[in-house]
Amino acid sequence: MFIFASINFSSVSTLLLLVVGFFVFIFLSIVSKYVKLWFQAFVTGTPISLFNIIGMSLRKISPRFIVNARITSFKAGLKDISVADLETHFLAGGKVNEVVRAMIAADKANITLSWKQATAIDLAGRDLFEAVRTSVNPKVIDCPSNGEISAVAKDGIELRCIARVTVRTNIEQLVGGATEDTIIARVGEGIVSTIGSSKNHQIVLESPQNISKLVLDKGLDAGTAYEILSIDIADISIGENIGARLEVKSAEAKEKVARARAEERRAMAVALEQENIA
Repeated sequence: MFIFASINFSSVSTLLLLVVGFFVFIFLSIVSKYVKLWFQAFVTGTPISLFNIIGMSLRKISPRFIVNARITSFKAGLKDISVADLETHFLAGGKVNEVVRAMIAADKANITLSWKQATAIDLAGRDLFEAVRTSVNPKVIDCPSNGEISAVAKDGIELRCIARVTVRTNIEQLVGGATEDTIIARVGEGIVSTIGSSKNHQIVLESPQNISKLVLDKGLDAGTAYEILSIDIADISIGENIGARLEVKSAEAKEKVARARAEERRAMAVALEQENIA
């Protein structure tokens, strides 16, 4: 009996050890990935609490995603961006990596861009990195995007032109500011107005740069997400003689009216003659 009890007790102990070992192995397997992230942050000089990393998973946040973003921003000199800031923006549906990348680019280009401002732009649906890139390297917008702008001078001659507008992003007005379409529409309107106020088309052809200057002075970028740097007339050509065509049409209309009145007088005369005969 004693021997049997000893054997039975030994078997139970072995079984318990196996079960405990299995659970310890599972626990270590789960925790090891968090420990790896914690050690990665530690050796890069960006210490993040292990419990904080584990808590990210409980909050349904990818720990690796946040840790990598934190390391990238910290090593780039953006030490004011905390782990909590990254988590909050991630939970709000923002593009954390894109925001961090844009802020690094802005910092290197000496462009003032705060985390609050950057996240607001990102959540508004604007491409923040493209905005920063355009602030550093202005882009050219064709006006109009296809076709030509048609305007008529006071002498009735139509002029057709194409303008190129150089703009850079105004980050301060990126949220709520008007887009490229507004810039194109305003520049087109300004060119039509400037040509329309010219005495004749020859003045415009002699100094097309005057159009650019007058249009630029109107402050067409007010309320938009861009700052207009220059407006250049890329091409200008003579179209139809709109004034002459209008005069011809006016003369034809007057002729038709005169004929109608003459026919009316003739009919009245014939009626009067028939009445006298009767």
